[in-house]
Amino acid sequence: MADKNPIVGVVLAGGHARRLGGGDKPLREIGGQSMLARIIRRLSPQCDELLLNANGDPARFAPYGLPVIADAVEGYPGPLAGILAGLEWTAANRPAVRWVLTAAADSPFLPPDLAARLSAAAAAPGIDVAVAASGGRSHHVIALWRVDLRVPLRAALTADGSRAVGRWISAYNVATVTWPTEPFDPFFNANTPDDLDEACRLAARHGG
Repeated sequence: MADKNPIVGVVLAGGHARRLGGGDKPLREIGGQSMLARIIRRLSPQCDELLLNANGDPARFAPYGLPVIADAVEGYPGPLAGILAGLEWTAANRPAVRWVLTAAADSPFLPPDLAARLSAAAAAPGIDVAVAASGGRSHHVIALWRVDLRVPLRAALTADGSRAVGRWISAYNVATVTWPTEPFDPFFNANTPDDLDEACRLAARHGG
């Protein structure tokens, strides 16, 4: 990334993967590689630093070499807690960084221009969040966030009980950036066994 606009990336892996029978969804394999390995390969060149948001024993992710940060609030309130963890870690450890890129740990085909296009959209005056979209749908957890949103986000999670990402960011200035869905949707996410099978087919068909 350009020195003027460094970005910290956060892979959100704090969910329970209930529709896949539990366990760590990003460690499921697609075409001989874990989803997490695929995501790291896509995001690392786009970010100045990459973190993993996950709960429980961080040692299980040690082979990937990423700092692991747990949810910033208790009770597993969903992806907003992981987003908050990334924003607060960045504010405490990289105070010069103004933007954090988040991505879901079950989206193994993220586009190589994700950070660049979201950054361009976020450069418009007054933008708080730049969100990726495809196929007429916004993917609210795949987004670029102003670090100073951590203050109202913590208040929302601890006082208001907010959990839905789209509902929370609707109060802010959001830029939406759309990607094409051909030859495949770059934001395809694998939530079920059938999704994993489809992801394997996509990886084989499109060269990984």
